[in-house]
Amino acid sequence: MRVPGGKSVYGASVGILMLDAQFPRIPGDIGNAQTWDFPVLYRIVHDASPERVVGQKAEGLLPAFIAAAQEMVSEGADGITTTCGFLSIFQTEIAKAVNVPVATSSLMQVPLVNRLLPPGKRCAVLTISASALTPEHLIAADVPLETPVGTTEGGMTFTRSILGDAYHMDVEAARADNVAAAEALLQTHPETGAIVLECTNMAPYAADISRATGVPVFSMVSFVEWFQSGLMPKAYPLHG
Repeated sequence: MRVPGGKSVYGASVGILMLDAQFPRIPGDIGNAQTWDFPVLYRIVHDASPERVVGQKAEGLLPAFIAAAQEMVSEGADGITTTCGFLSIFQTEIAKAVNVPVATSSLMQVPLVNRLLPPGKRCAVLTISASALTPEHLIAADVPLETPVGTTEGGMTFTRSILGDAYHMDVEAARADNVAAAEALLQTHPETGAIVLECTNMAPYAADISRATGVPVFSMVSFVEWFQSGLMPKAYPLHG
């Protein structure tokens, strides 16, 4: 049997562009390799701090993200994703620069989730920073501008720890921040039929949020698992 070559690394289809950060990434976070049931590739984009990417709209960082994406593709990645939902603003540019599928942001799930819901219900977004989430970010991911948005800003620790790039984080306090923000979102917008978590660091708390709110919750982890399933479809034994 003859098999094709052309790569440096085989068996890891998803390449993940990492922010340059030190905050803890617990299992369930896209940046923790134990989250995945399949191999992934990581590449740190230097100087892409959480504050610069979220608070400053990743100003000046597009060339670095493109270069890192191109390097991972040259090494063997079949698809590219990132560790921050605010990078939706780079979706078009990165996709143009690499000859593989690109999924920059969890926000890209919102249009599909809206199609899944019954009449009278709509998808809402939970973000790490509603004050920094602009129409530009939403439009880049095809998110309707009237989409309800909740946030962990003002909570005990989650937003402050991630955007402040803290060395330590109280995980239970972060969990409580996420659940409280989601509950507040549904109280304000009872028409919410599902939630998409903008922030990749919210994924460890998706199950807690779903239990507390009673609605489906979609995260960057659910998005990348779907992404991976297309890049490397599962093979089934043939019987007949």
